[in-house]
Amino acid sequence: MTRSTIRMIIALATFSIVGIMVTQVYWVRRAFDMKEKQFHQTIHVALREVAQKIAVINQHTVKPVSIKQLSSDYFVVNVNDIIDANVLEHLLKEAFAKRELSTEYEYGIYDCSTDKMVYGNYVSSKIKATPTLRAKLPKYDQYVYYFGIRFPNKTTYLASQMDIWIFSSFILLIVTVFFSYTLFVILRQKRLSEVQRDFINNMTHELKTPISTIAVTADLLTNPQVLEKHDRVLNYTQIIKNENTRLQSHIEKVLQSARMDREKLKLNLEPLDAHELIQEVLTSFDLKVKQLGGTLNAQLQAQQVIIRADKEHLTNILYNLLDNAIKYSPDAPELVVSTQNQSRKNDFLVLSVQDQGLGIKKEYHKKIFDKFFRVPTGNIHNVKGFGLGLDYVKKIVKAHRWKLSLKSEEGKGSCFEIFVPLSK
Repeated sequence: MTRSTIRMIIALATFSIVGIMVTQVYWVRRAFDMKEKQFHQTIHVALREVAQKIAVINQHTVKPVSIKQLSSDYFVVNVNDIIDANVLEHLLKEAFAKRELSTEYEYGIYDCSTDKMVYGNYVSSKIKATPTLRAKLPKYDQYVYYFGIRFPNKTTYLASQMDIWIFSSFILLIVTVFFSYTLFVILRQKRLSEVQRDFINNMTHELKTPISTIAVTADLLTNPQVLEKHDRVLNYTQIIKNENTRLQSHIEKVLQSARMDREKLKLNLEPLDAHELIQEVLTSFDLKVKQLGGTLNAQLQAQQVIIRADKEHLTNILYNLLDNAIKYSPDAPELVVSTQNQSRKNDFLVLSVQDQGLGIKKEYHKKIFDKFFRVPTGNIHNVKGFGLGLDYVKKIVKAHRWKLSLKSEEGKGSCFEIFVPLSK
């Protein structure tokens, strides 16, 4: 499946999911609005009945009841007569129970002598209910004898009446999360598949060269004329030996990576002089760099250089970084290995390996530390390797609890920095 096909499938699937979610939100909102409208109608009917019963109790003529909704959760009811708080509360409970309204409410009665709303009570079907907010109930200047009633938990109450909608929304959310996770897994597996394919291609290319060299050299050694020349036999034998060593090195890298994934890494920590170890590694690389016409400079400026580290692994880190620096320098390599102390108390040693090679695009800065990853070069295999070196470096640095950073721009070289705590 091509990249464009996968992108189109993802785009269509994402559009479908977003469309379903928008539709769900729309219908949930419509359902809530309908519930709210039904709630207001029921409240109006119940409050009208309460006002009429108050008129009957006070032996007045029952007149059309005026009810004003001042906000989404606050109503005032004009009764044109004196209101007894106990009677009002009883009638409210009766009217709401008749219509199965179990929501909490608070009411107040207007006192015309003080021109204030007198707080009545907070009523709840729960045994121990705590008022959510004892707010001052607002007045309404158009009425003289009236009471006000507020439903502080109206939204929660209405939401509790929408069980099927909440359930369906929850199911949709689960489906969306599962779908997103599935897409993530598919993309991740595709990427791993591409990385694995690239690794196999690189490994095939790397192993094919020494095998072909050994095969050709072995054929030459079967030639009687060659066997008569001792120097040529020794030369061909050395070629086979070198290529065999190269094969072993490749295989050991793959096996080492597999062991690190399978087993917990054990470090043999010991006090080390960082400068001594660096000088040993530089001595090994100096001849190789000179043969390529390059330079290898050491700028060891740190004053405090004793660290705790695994000597073998730290040596391998330096070998990997320098080897990469040489491989990715198209011309004569110009390498600089430097150290310096950092922080206020100089309690860190900063070890850096810098080159003036090809550099790395910013989009690959994090990926290059992934196992098997190599910066894409198409079908060109002019740089040898399996994509295991920097993965190894990252794992060893992490195992030591050090920090690793990369500074690089395409065409301007790369600089790898390792921040190592000093041994106390």
